[in-house]
Amino acid sequence: MQRVWHQFYDEGVAPDPEFEDVTLVGTFARSVANHADRPALIFMNRTMTYRQLDDHVGRLTGALRALGIESGDRIAIQTPNVPQFVIAYYATLRLGAVAVPTNPIYTPHEIAHQWNDAECRAAIVTDYIFDQHVRPIRHRIPVTDFIITSIPDYLRFPLNMLAPFKLRRAKPPLIARVAPEAGVHRFADLIRAHQPETGTPGGFDDIATLLYTGGTTGMSKGAALTHRNLSCNVQQLSAWIGETTGQDVILCALPLFHSFGLTVVMNVGVAIGGALVMIPNPRDIPAIVTSVPKHRITLFPAVPNHFNAINAYPGIDRVDLSSIRACNSGSAPLPVDVLTTFEQRTGSKISEGYGLTETSPVTHSNPLQGTRKVGSIGVPLPGTDARIVDAEDGTRELPTNEVGELIIRGPQVMLGYWRRPDDSADMIRDGWLYTGDLARIDQDGFCFIEGRKKDMILCSGFNVYPDEIDRVLSGHPDVLEAATIGIPHPTRGETVKSFLVVRPGASTTAEAVVEYCREYLASFKVPREIEFLPELPKSSVLKILRRELRERELRERELAQREHGDPPPAA
Repeated sequence: MQRVWHQFYDEGVAPDPEFEDVTLVGTFARSVANHADRPALIFMNRTMTYRQLDDHVGRLTGALRALGIESGDRIAIQTPNVPQFVIAYYATLRLGAVAVPTNPIYTPHEIAHQWNDAECRAAIVTDYIFDQHVRPIRHRIPVTDFIITSIPDYLRFPLNMLAPFKLRRAKPPLIARVAPEAGVHRFADLIRAHQPETGTPGGFDDIATLLYTGGTTGMSKGAALTHRNLSCNVQQLSAWIGETTGQDVILCALPLFHSFGLTVVMNVGVAIGGALVMIPNPRDIPAIVTSVPKHRITLFPAVPNHFNAINAYPGIDRVDLSSIRACNSGSAPLPVDVLTTFEQRTGSKISEGYGLTETSPVTHSNPLQGTRKVGSIGVPLPGTDARIVDAEDGTRELPTNEVGELIIRGPQVMLGYWRRPDDSADMIRDGWLYTGDLARIDQDGFCFIEGRKKDMILCSGFNVYPDEIDRVLSGHPDVLEAATIGIPHPTRGETVKSFLVVRPGASTTAEAVVEYCREYLASFKVPREIEFLPELPKSSVLKILRRELRERELRERELAQREHGDPPPAA
C-alpha cells in the first residue's frame, strides 16, 4: 500500500489499496517478533523493550481473565500518558474485551455518564483519580473491579522515590494512598502475581474500542470502533509514513485517551516498531522541547498550539531539533507562518491532516512525498472516498471549489454510536458519514476546511467562516492566537467578534487589528468587536474551545441587557 499511495501523488493515479486482515493485537505481536529488544516505551528514566512490554501485557491479560473479565466486557482506562495505559489497552484487546479510554481530567459527573453508558465491568485508573473522582461515585457506576496504579510505578530509582514528593505537592495532588478494600487491586501486584497469557482476541468486525466524543452538543456519545476500523486506519497511516525500519522515535505527548493520540501516536507507533517517548502532560512544552534532542525524536505528531508554543519557546534557537523528519498536525487549522517557522527551524515537513473520533480518526492528509498544499487537509487516505454536498439537503453533490458539507466513506468509519441507533442513523446515511464540517475540494482533489456548520456566522445574508478569519488574524505579527465567533446583532442577524492573545512582549490595539483585517477580508468578514485575553480556553488536546467563548459572551450580553437594557455596543 505504501508504494501505490505515494505513486498516486506522483502520477495522479487513484490507489487501489489492499488491507490486511490483521487486528491491532496482531500488529503488536508482529512488532514484538521483529523488534523484541528495541525500545517500545520511554518514560522519563525508564525504557521498556518490546519484549518487556509484551511480558507485561500478557501478565495483565492473565490478571483480567482471573478477575472474570470476558470477551466483550468493557474496561475503562483512565490514566495520563504513562506505560500503564499502553499495557492496559493491549491487554484489554488481547482478552477480546472492549477498551473505553477516559479523559483523566473528567469530573465525577462525566465519569459516571461515560462508564454507565458503556456499562464498564472494570476500570484501570491512577490512584489520585480513584481517590478524588471515582470513589465518591462508586455506588452509582457498574464497575466491580478497580485496578489502581500510580504514575511513579514505572519509574526507576531514584525517580520512583523522588517523584511522589513532587506529585503530592501538585494542586490538586497527583498521587494518593488507596487503602486495600474489596474490589480494589494494585496494578503492580497483578503484574507480579500472574504469568503471561495470550488471551482470545476479538474478531476483525468485533468492537475493539468505545471512544467518546467531546460532547459539544450535549452528553458525549461512544463511537463504536471495530478492530477493522482501527487496523485499517493504522495501515493507511503506515502508508503515509512510508518505509520504516523500527528505528523511529515518536513523540507521545498527545493524550492517548483521545483518538488522535490513540491511533496516530500509540497504535501506529507500535505497528511500525517505533519507540514512544511518553509525556504525561500535553501542555508541558519544556518537557516536549527537551525530549527532542535527548531522544532524537523523528516523528512529531502534534496540534497547532504545540508548534506555535515551540516556535515561541525561550531559547529555542539553541535547541537541536534536527532529528525530526516528519510531523503531522491535526485538530485545528495550522497558521502558515507557524508551519513555515517550524519547518525552517527543524528541516522537517509538517503534513496537515483531518479526522474525527467517528473515523478512527484520520480520513485525509497531505502526503510526505509528492504534492502538498499548505492550508489544505490534503487528500483522502487510501480506500477513503470524500464528497462535498449541499449543506442544507445533504444529497446534492457540489462542483469543484464550492463550499458544502464534507461527507466520508471508508473502512475507518465507525460501526455507529454505542446503543444510539437514532444518532447513528443521522450521522451515517447510505454508508456516508456526515462530518458537520464545511469544506471544498479543489481541482486536484485537495480538501480545504472552511469551518463547522454550527460555527458558521450568517452576517447580513452572507456566510462567514470563523476559520478563515482566524487564519488572517494569526498572520498578524503581534497575534499569538485567535478565535472568532458569531454574536447576535439586531439588524445583521449576527456579527463577527474575535478573541486574541498577544505575543509575549508585543502590543497592539483593536483598531490596528481591524485595519490589518481590512487588507485581507471583505468588509462583512472583518471583526466588529475585538477582545484581548491572557489565554484562550482549550480542551485537553489543546484545541481552542469556541463554544466556551460563545457561551461566556452570551451570558455577559444577557447580564448587560438586564442591567442596562442594551447589549454591549458593536465596534
